[in-house]
Amino acid sequence: MTRLVEYLSSRSAWTLIRMGLAAVLAIGFADYLTGYDLSFFIFYLIPVAVVASFGGIWPGLAISLASALAWLLADLMASRQYSHSFIPYWNAVVRMVFLFIVVILQNALAREKHIARTDNLTGLANRKHFFETAEQEIQRARRYGQPFSTAYIDIDNFKDVNDLYGHAAGDALLRRVGGIIMGNIRAVDFAARLGGDEFAIMLPQADAGSARTVLSKLQRLLMETMKKERWPVTFSLGVVSFLKAPETVDEMIQRADKLMYSVKAEGKNAIKYDVFGG
Repeated sequence: MTRLVEYLSSRSAWTLIRMGLAAVLAIGFADYLTGYDLSFFIFYLIPVAVVASFGGIWPGLAISLASALAWLLADLMASRQYSHSFIPYWNAVVRMVFLFIVVILQNALAREKHIARTDNLTGLANRKHFFETAEQEIQRARRYGQPFSTAYIDIDNFKDVNDLYGHAAGDALLRRVGGIIMGNIRAVDFAARLGGDEFAIMLPQADAGSARTVLSKLQRLLMETMKKERWPVTFSLGVVSFLKAPETVDEMIQRADKLMYSVKAEGKNAIKYDVFGG
């Protein structure tokens, strides 16, 4: 199931629409072959729900329309007798509206879920979402024996920005940091603002060498931006590569956090790397 979710999550909206249409055509054909005595309602609903979940509201509505039309065509081809010729078309409209409502409600729930998991200032994941996702990644790493790396990032002297320029400037800085992080990590990586001026990045399937490449580039880009904006801050990073999965997310964070604080104790504005389980 996990692999199926990962596969669907990686597909484009157009690919999902094509897959949904293929499923709808197959269901419509089966509906026609079995006649009108058997209800295929739940089967028409499945591709609608899947496409809406992974593709968004417009692909979901498109598959809803296709499902209603396939359902109508199966009814007409089965030569079902109605008291009035208008009835099958009315039923098709009702089914389409129902499927539309399902997609809209599903999209609203997904949006609320996203808001609950997102830091509203930076757009990164919040602490709760990071811990939930990190737990899944640790289990996956343990299951498949894969390495991963975790970075803990702290903004040095962030309080000075708030004191000198005001909290609006501090918020602008945090947003810029979040944007730089999101724009310079891989699609499989996961970044979060843990609180205040502290951030974390989890890099699945990344060993020490891969983590060093990503994080050294990220720190350089962050510093270039800070100098350009004349913000008097630097960055302290602790990066731990786990060749063996830790027991808990707390252990993972504590190791990276401890390494980051050793950077701050030794003068700040640097990265320290460590390997666990080697």
